[in-house]
Amino acid sequence: MQQTNPLDEITHKRRLSATGPGGLQRKRAGPEVRDVHHSHYGRICPIETPEGANIGLITSLAIYARINEYGLIETPYRKVENGRITDKIEYLTADEEEKYTIAPANVEIDKDGKIVGFVVARRGDQFPLVEGKDIDYIDASAQQLVGLSAGLIPFLEHDDANRALMGSNMQRQAVPLLKTEPPLVATGLEEKVARDSGSVVVSDVDGVVLSATSDNIIIKTDDGKFKHYKLMKFERSNQDMAINQRPLVKRGDRVRKGDIIADGMATSNGEIALGKNLLVAFMSWEGYNYEDAIVISERLLKEDILTSVHIFEEEIEARETKFGAEEITRDIGSHVPPESLRHLDENGIVHVGSRVKVRDVLVGKVVPQADVMMTPEERLLQTLFGKKTGMDKDESLKVPPGEDGVVIDVKVFSRKGKVKKKELEKRKNEILEKYRRLRERLRKNTAFEKSRIEERYKNKEITKKEYDEEIKRLDDLLKVNLEILDKNRRRELENLQRGEELPAGVVKKVKVKIASRRKIQVGDKLAGRHGNKGVISVILPEEDMPYLPDGTPVDVVISPLSVPSRMNVGQILELMLGWAAKKLNIQCITPVFIGATEEDVKRMLKEAGLPKDGRVTLIDGRTGEPFKEKVTVGYMYIMKLEHMAEDKIHARATGPYSLVTQQPLGGRAQYGGQRFGEMEVWAIEGYGASRLLEEFLTIKSDDVEGRKRVYEAIIRGEPIPDPGVPQSFQVLIKELQALGLKVELIKEKKKKE
Repeated sequence: MQQTNPLDEITHKRRLSATGPGGLQRKRAGPEVRDVHHSHYGRICPIETPEGANIGLITSLAIYARINEYGLIETPYRKVENGRITDKIEYLTADEEEKYTIAPANVEIDKDGKIVGFVVARRGDQFPLVEGKDIDYIDASAQQLVGLSAGLIPFLEHDDANRALMGSNMQRQAVPLLKTEPPLVATGLEEKVARDSGSVVVSDVDGVVLSATSDNIIIKTDDGKFKHYKLMKFERSNQDMAINQRPLVKRGDRVRKGDIIADGMATSNGEIALGKNLLVAFMSWEGYNYEDAIVISERLLKEDILTSVHIFEEEIEARETKFGAEEITRDIGSHVPPESLRHLDENGIVHVGSRVKVRDVLVGKVVPQADVMMTPEERLLQTLFGKKTGMDKDESLKVPPGEDGVVIDVKVFSRKGKVKKKELEKRKNEILEKYRRLRERLRKNTAFEKSRIEERYKNKEITKKEYDEEIKRLDDLLKVNLEILDKNRRRELENLQRGEELPAGVVKKVKVKIASRRKIQVGDKLAGRHGNKGVISVILPEEDMPYLPDGTPVDVVISPLSVPSRMNVGQILELMLGWAAKKLNIQCITPVFIGATEEDVKRMLKEAGLPKDGRVTLIDGRTGEPFKEKVTVGYMYIMKLEHMAEDKIHARATGPYSLVTQQPLGGRAQYGGQRFGEMEVWAIEGYGASRLLEEFLTIKSDDVEGRKRVYEAIIRGEPIPDPGVPQSFQVLIKELQALGLKVELIKEKKKKE
């Protein structure tokens, strides 16, 4: 399941597909099948669909749609009787809807609920102009046309469909930020998405909060029972994001069933919060925002405004091999620099809390090799002392590129029966001792709290009633916490006794979790909610950013050319309304299709004392001189997307080679080289750079002898020798020989002078 953020999770659960068993095939599906159909109205979102080969085949359920017992999608309508709108809601399938005349939700009605005048209604794929008495149903809501993701875009009705599609898809790629913030301009669906995604913690009882800590909430219910909620702390999602829940209630708060009591990832006060409200200016800045590039202020970096936490999980297995069992150990050979091993314990496993860098060893592992090459002396030494004689191969788990951070968890799994009895007993005693200390600390803390309350009572700071209530609360809390500790202790002991169900041949498995804090950097992708995406080209000091007449520097500078051809004018309306909302310190809710109009935005700007066109004269931070033209400025909700430079940047000096061709491997994961294909050869040929081309195709790739000779020449400070024959040529000869062709290389004999 996709878990980049709560919206990603809930939209994945609501996805519809026309492919799969018994469905369509991607190659054979034509435009007719993929296109929006009138029967999609209120059932399938016309906007949210992928951009690639799956466009129109993979779709999303509309907001109010439901699936009936026959697997058909239904959408709700309000019944209209004799031109009067009733409160009766009926769900209709696409077939049932065909025979009725249905009016839009925003028709004009009189005080009796009767539809006034003529209305443009829908009947099948026709749009007749009808009187109120001829209407059978009316839409339940103006928003029922769109899906969840599109429903979160304010002023969606002012955006071109292509950009709205990108906007709804990119919201699912937003990375949960360290400091969350709800949008200044929202659509009203934010709380519903957060609640239904399961990201937040919802109380299922009425009662009073007995205790609220960073990882536990205990509620005393109205019938005297206790309800315990365990919060998730820095757990990893499927997309390596950090799931961290934070309590929203405090001790003594009254909660009702259905109240949100804790925030989850990418939520703020129970609302989904995928980005940040930033001060944006639409202007060019020294060409740095050419081609959708974005200029940002260093403030976003210094104040951790666009910083996110990622949790990576790495695992390693020790297996039984035909040469003996692989071993997890600290002693992995003299070739590894000692600083790479500085975080390992005596068993060769990294300590929790270690700050690790790329290429540091997390778990040491050696693999036994075949002893074919052993001399009789080495074999004798091994027999006498059981000593490894440097024949073991190092296959340790190292920190991959882009995953440096702090080790937050280490789990060691051993097969049942493989752990010695002595070791098992030792672990059992450790668990018992840990929980004994926790119980003792809990009792001491409670006794200390009681003594403080008694002191306050003696000093007449609190009444007898308050004293009794506090003592009762502490007794209740102690009882609940002891029960929780007891349950956790039993579970840990059961897990220890049971052992782990490891795959066949696996003796031991170690999982390491690393928490990495990623600040915003050049090359990261940012986007708004209207398909307005771009890559950061430069991070400017705050003092160099253009600033408002009151001295406030802007956070983001976006090219004005990114708006006209894309026709996503919703971003400009959001920008202006956002500025007014910031000034008035309010949140504006503007639902899709029935939201704020241009007049409403102008009114809000006037109320906030801002220019009605949202344009001001900005001053250049470097020179202090005003810019020639007025600039559109305001607050826009900006998200950091999961396409980060850290995951894509890659360089190689030397590294692994392919066994067959002896060329460097390809791709970042294999620590590979840059691919130099046929077309790249033409490009270099076009410049006539023959020596460069010769290097690329020989010593920098698969001329094994040449590589060695060049290395030796560099070490000795001698001229670089001429390249030899590349390995790929030898492979070609061997292939031809395998086909039965006698291909030989005949050296040309030098003619005798």
